[in-house]
Amino acid sequence: MSFKTIALAATTALSFALPAFAQSAITVEDPYARVAGKMAKAGAAFMVIENSGDEDDRLISATSDVAKRTELHTHKENAEGHMQMLHVKEGFVIPAGGTHALARGGDHVMFMGLTQGLDHGDIVNVTLIFEKAGEVALEIPVDLERKADHGAMKHGDHAGHGN
Repeated sequence: MSFKTIALAATTALSFALPAFAQSAITVEDPYARVAGKMAKAGAAFMVIENSGDEDDRLISATSDVAKRTELHTHKENAEGHMQMLHVKEGFVIPAGGTHALARGGDHVMFMGLTQGLDHGDIVNVTLIFEKAGEVALEIPVDLERKADHGAMKHGDHAGHGN
């Protein structure tokens, strides 16, 4: 084989290998899960998803090891003025260079048909599935003590915070 053939083969192999080494533009900050009580049949996970990439991505689904079904949900006000929880089949856009919060009272990952009880400090394995970034596996702690607004990201107000 000539040097030219070897170089071409190496370049081709490297071009196929590079996507495997590419870093995802998606990161997850401050994830936690909770349930209403020890005998709950449902629970939820909350977090802030950051997209440092140059193009929007979309969280399209999620899986977990603690529920028969794991879905993306949101809360919306109905015509009577009552809040109701809805499955969001199209998922959530994570804007390029931005964040999307999955927070109590808003968008979240819903665990339906829990297959085990969840206690404070337990770990829930969750895989988030994005259109572009693919799968992002997380170990999410169960936090039954966190207040509703604890950990809310107040962008632009980072003074006095640690790392």
